[in-house]
Amino acid sequence: MVRQAKAQRILSHDQIWVALDRLAERAGLSPSGLARRAGLDPTTFNRSKRVTADGRERWPSTESIAKALAATGDSLDTFARLVGDDPGDGRSLPLLDFALAGASGAFDEQGHPSGKGWTETALPTDEDSHIFAMEISGDALAPVYRSGDIILVSPRAPIRKGDRVVVKTKAGEVTIATLKRRTARSLELQPLEAAQSERTIAANDVGWIARILWASQ
Repeated sequence: MVRQAKAQRILSHDQIWVALDRLAERAGLSPSGLARRAGLDPTTFNRSKRVTADGRERWPSTESIAKALAATGDSLDTFARLVGDDPGDGRSLPLLDFALAGASGAFDEQGHPSGKGWTETALPTDEDSHIFAMEISGDALAPVYRSGDIILVSPRAPIRKGDRVVVKTKAGEVTIATLKRRTARSLELQPLEAAQSERTIAANDVGWIARILWASQ
């Protein structure tokens, strides 16, 4: 008699990383926030670290997963369930590394995601179907935003004085700042670094402007 081997479920690279993302989300943290709480390098769980420059998949170590579980107070059984659970409300958001935001073709003329370089993330959102997410890389925007933080951005949300915004110029420059004043002729922006002087961009030079709704830290 020939016995048929029972099919085994093999965990994929994406499933393991999605489970870590969900673990962080349950704790109200970004992936870098989870790494910091676990006593790891803040970039350990960053999306940019999940695939090497030559395209090879990079897996999290069992030690880093164990430390993440200890930091959130969850068990290995919980982590196993997160591998297969439906993430939140089932919605996913387009996600782009902020360092790639100035690349040609990353956005259309209205500031909506377009082209290559985008992945997905499961994060809470409202009914705005045009929201997308961006992951901060590097500490140029610290201490407001640090490497690994994720911001939710809406090109459709109303923008008021004092809102933090993402602005892309027609020349391709992408910047994050606080809106000081907006007229038919110009945008007046305050850099996140308070010591820096205000910047004015002519309205004709603005490609699009979008409001930052939320940030995970």
